[in-house]
Amino acid sequence: MSSIKDFTESELWHIRTTLEERYGQAPDIQLADIELRLNPYGTELTDCPAAFWSHEGCNFIVGKTGEPRYRCQFYYRVHQMYGTGVEEYDDLSECVVTLLQVQADYVANQAAEN
Repeated sequence: MSSIKDFTESELWHIRTTLEERYGQAPDIQLADIELRLNPYGTELTDCPAAFWSHEGCNFIVGKTGEPRYRCQFYYRVHQMYGTGVEEYDDLSECVVTLLQVQADYVANQAAEN
């Protein structure tokens, strides 16, 4: 069992509100538990709460690693996983906005290459 507390209603509200601003409505947000290596030099995995959603074939995940600490990534397939270049955020809004911006940049770059 993880000592990291689940997402609060306030945190979920921040995610939903940001997604509503981006997409016009919030996709269905699923809550889950994921295992993350919190110490980059160790091998121990820690159970962490996560918020997951999909939009237009892309999957997004925000993991809560502490109070308040968050990690995020988006992916299309197992071999197409991307982060924001920031290991961990201490502001959930910044985490979600940056995740959405990086994914939008990725889509724009892919479109420009084709």
